[in-house]
Amino acid sequence: MIDLFGSFLLILIFSPVLLIITIMILINMGSPVLFKQFRPGRYGKPFYIYKFRTMIDKRDENGNMLPGKLRLTKLGILLRKYSLDELPQLFNVMRGELSLVGPRPLLMEYLSLYTPEQARRHEVKPGITGWAQVNGRNSINWGEKFKLDIWYVNNQSIWLDLKIMALTLTKVFKKEGVSAKDHYSMERFKGMHRNVE
Repeated sequence: MIDLFGSFLLILIFSPVLLIITIMILINMGSPVLFKQFRPGRYGKPFYIYKFRTMIDKRDENGNMLPGKLRLTKLGILLRKYSLDELPQLFNVMRGELSLVGPRPLLMEYLSLYTPEQARRHEVKPGITGWAQVNGRNSINWGEKFKLDIWYVNNQSIWLDLKIMALTLTKVFKKEGVSAKDHYSMERFKGMHRNVE
């Protein structure tokens, strides 16, 4: 109920921003405005997550898609810097697929790479923001991130959720949690035997 009311209220508040970003993407990149991708929800049930598009379809002379960092636009960098590309996920919250707060939904291909303990992050509904996001975001490694996710699962409460939402606003405006290389996304998870804990 809190997620439904909260997402509806936030959509109303951010509706001018949603409209402006939509227009800017259409002008700078054309359609589609949204990027969608299957992500695992609670208990691993897949759903389509929505984000504002931040990349263009740019290919090399052989027709192969270029790496993401070469397709990321200036507008896309700006949207990612302030997490504005995540705003369409408020509609995922309204649909009951996401919560406002919870472990971030990662790629489907990661499911088979988790340890049993890491897989516990799917015992709760994933969220737009979470405990790992306000405690390092992309500046911490995968091992630390998963430990924070499991801590949240073990300590979930409405008061913790309110604290995380308040901290999220602070982190976004301060642009905290960007990696040391000024990246706005993490390297791919390859399993704990290949990623440093």
